[in-house]
Amino acid sequence: MKLHSKFRSTRPIMSFVIAIAIAAVAPSVPSWAEGIVVHDTRGQDVTVSDPSRIVAIGGAVTEILYALGLENRIAGVDSTSIYPAAALKKPNVGYMRQLSSEGVLGLNPSVIFAMQGSGPKETMDVLQAAKVPVVLVPESYSEQGILDKISLVGHTLGADARAACLSTAVAKDLGQLKALRAKVTKPRRVMFVMSLVNGRAMAAGGHTAADEIIKLSGGVNAVTDYEGYKPINDEAIVAAKPDVVLSIDRGKDSLNADTIYQHPAFALTPVVANKSFISMEGLYLLGFGPRTAAAARDLAVRLYPALAPEADKFIPVAPTIDCLK
Repeated sequence: MKLHSKFRSTRPIMSFVIAIAIAAVAPSVPSWAEGIVVHDTRGQDVTVSDPSRIVAIGGAVTEILYALGLENRIAGVDSTSIYPAAALKKPNVGYMRQLSSEGVLGLNPSVIFAMQGSGPKETMDVLQAAKVPVVLVPESYSEQGILDKISLVGHTLGADARAACLSTAVAKDLGQLKALRAKVTKPRRVMFVMSLVNGRAMAAGGHTAADEIIKLSGGVNAVTDYEGYKPINDEAIVAAKPDVVLSIDRGKDSLNADTIYQHPAFALTPVVANKSFISMEGLYLLGFGPRTAAAARDLAVRLYPALAPEADKFIPVAPTIDCLK
């Protein structure tokens, strides 16, 4: 009987200890009784009352969730979510611009994050008409745009302190990048080529991720006549006088140096004379997530090899920061 009494007397203490332990490792989240209201890129207020099952549509969103230590809440991702490698093990809802409402809702999400531009429109209409909150994340290709994404995702999930930590790290990396970029004395003209179809280059103009990453790395976009991604004719390629062609690694469909060097229009530009072709992993280069400053640093070194000693001093903080403490 005494043993039973003693056991009962220790239970409140043990419960208190367990509660403290849980609090120490759990994310700092508010009470979800009334939910959190966020203002997304549609200009709409979205109320999130349950952050437990997230479908992340967009590689940058998934990167941010992992960086915030919220990966255990991810119920599904899209096919652009290839980093970190652990994201590849999550259920996949397909390419962000070719989604099916059944595939997304079939994962029973409690909240959906979708990068601006996700689609098709019919699918997004169905998702937004469902009872699951959809937070549309702005896709602005800028330094501030990265910080805005982190803030929105973190606040929506009640992880403001972690988001502030990650944003500070990203801002520090962007500051290091600015210092490196300031050492570029003769910017190179870069043409980003997505693909070559029947000999015609699909090149990036203004207001694109490629345009901005070129600028962040200290280069200038050789294409200034239009915005977005458009086919460009041979005369325009020659007139643009690119020093470098930049592209992304797309596996077996990747554009390669030989294809560019053998192209009749590029043969008349400094690209072939200098043998200057650069290919980088797509999400890393164009994702505009926490690793963007590191990607721009890597591109800068390939554009300007003389910067390598200075770039070695640039140790990115964001990719390794622990914001869970």
